[in-house]
Amino acid sequence: MNPISAIFRILLAMTLTTVAQAQTVEVKNAWVRVTVQGQKATGAFMQITAPAATTLVAVTTPVAGVAEVHEMKMDGDVMRMRPLAKGLELPAGKAVQLKPGGYHLMLMDLKLPLQKDTTIPITLTLQDSKGAQSTQDLRVPVLTAAPGGPAEHQHSH
Repeated sequence: MNPISAIFRILLAMTLTTVAQAQTVEVKNAWVRVTVQGQKATGAFMQITAPAATTLVAVTTPVAGVAEVHEMKMDGDVMRMRPLAKGLELPAGKAVQLKPGGYHLMLMDLKLPLQKDTTIPITLTLQDSKGAQSTQDLRVPVLTAAPGGPAEHQHSH
């Protein structure tokens, strides 16, 4: 084996090992709010727990032209929604709730109505404390309310 080929194989093995070790987060109770014909935006909600300090820096989905991490916050007497330009910090081992009226994923410029009991793909882009980014793919159910809530029956998928 020539030396360049050996070096290439070592670098390839190191790269594959790094990708395999990419950090994932634990996601529970994920759901996207159902939409009606003509509605161009909706929210996605979930509980995220990261094993180490991580930041959720971006979100993408093929069903929306724009997907952002948002927060709802009081501004005087008015509740305002705004994107988190620097992402959402996920402290090590602490569950972070994305829920209506708080942190959430905002899906805008929807390309089709999101129908109850279907699922959509969502990709989370995560950044660790050293700046390394990884992605995590989810299949998220479309529901009228949070799983186990009054408008939904709780069951496993």
